[in-house]
Amino acid sequence: MQRNLLSHRFFEKAETLIPGGVNSPVRACKSVGCRPVFIERGDECYLYDADGNSYIDYVCSWGPMILGHCHPHVVSAVTEAVNQGTSFGAPTWREVKLAEKIVEHVPSIEKVRLVNSGTEATMSAIRLARGFTGKKKILKFDGCYHGHADSFLVKAGSGIATLGIPGSPGVPEEIVANTISIPFNDMVIFQQIMEQDGDDIAAVIMEPVPANMGVVLPDDGFIELVREKTIQHHTLLIFDEVITGFRIGLGGAQEFFRILPDLTCLGKIIGGGLPVGAYGGREEIMEQIAPSGPIYQAGTLSGNPIATAAGIATIEVLERPGIYEELQEKADCLATGLTELAKQHGIKCVNQRIASMMTTFFGRTSTIRNFRDALESDTEMYSSFYRAMLARGVWLAPSQFEAAFTSVALSHEAIEYTLQAAESAFIQLREG
Repeated sequence: MQRNLLSHRFFEKAETLIPGGVNSPVRACKSVGCRPVFIERGDECYLYDADGNSYIDYVCSWGPMILGHCHPHVVSAVTEAVNQGTSFGAPTWREVKLAEKIVEHVPSIEKVRLVNSGTEATMSAIRLARGFTGKKKILKFDGCYHGHADSFLVKAGSGIATLGIPGSPGVPEEIVANTISIPFNDMVIFQQIMEQDGDDIAAVIMEPVPANMGVVLPDDGFIELVREKTIQHHTLLIFDEVITGFRIGLGGAQEFFRILPDLTCLGKIIGGGLPVGAYGGREEIMEQIAPSGPIYQAGTLSGNPIATAAGIATIEVLERPGIYEELQEKADCLATGLTELAKQHGIKCVNQRIASMMTTFFGRTSTIRNFRDALESDTEMYSSFYRAMLARGVWLAPSQFEAAFTSVALSHEAIEYTLQAAESAFIQLREG
């Protein structure tokens, strides 16, 4: 108790002012059987809480902090921007430069619109898809989380999965009726749905690598099939790369798999830790957005000069040679080490990884291919592992259904310490 005394006091106060005491549900740590820790600052690969405890950070603010905390190039860029003003509600050169970086690196994007969050990006992309195609229905995949807009809360991942909520009150039945959700990686069902409803489906939205039910890799040929059938039925394919964008590589998952969607949604890394989102795609589609076209979308803080400064600076570092190889090497070292230690100590789990993102699913030894498989993992064991690692100074996502991330700032010494902590935690789990 004493280790997190101030955090607990802060949480008690927060509960009197904020629903659940948090501003995003997973942060409440209910699913892992503890109360949240309040963070005071970050530095490189470490977080420091209100009580002065330090933690090696594998959450990375749920993905954006790919360079670690307080990277000097980002801090310098943000400081310069702040000194010039925090918001203008008018165009700035930084939003043009960030757009240029996105168009340069993301293969499918010819034009891009900046917004304020990943949710705003996905809901705007869906509106654009409906307006462009004249169709109403949307197809998504079970366990994939595309933000908290009404259309996406059907069989969603992330906090919806963590809290065991089937959907959400407040979502009208007519919206649910226009949202089809099917198992990820199920080629048979996907083909059946497209044959049955394809001509009425405006868009298929997918995480090319789901990370909100934990990291799940697409089966060979699955994304290719989705692309083939969407073209056949004049349905737009939307890649939600809010997590994978600039994480798997500069060109994201679409560059990795060499599959071009019609629209792409981005967030997290392109803001360098500040609130940001973006959606972009083929020019003929994007030109339908106001003021060029009739489909409306706007935002007071869209293209914010501080957020764009952080995003530009982050991408500039990621453009340096060898950065992604370094990130992958660290992630491989961590995943391999955890797998070997779990085997040595008789802990049943499977590590699934791509590039610098991974999930350890407990209670499973076979591959997790979809949401149903993920839900069969041992969440109680993950909760025990989470608490054991937190007590040893390792910061993991407070949910079985999320990803862990490595950052540029993560040192090999920190990885070694993490593996030592994991071994101790595994022994504790084994002994009950």
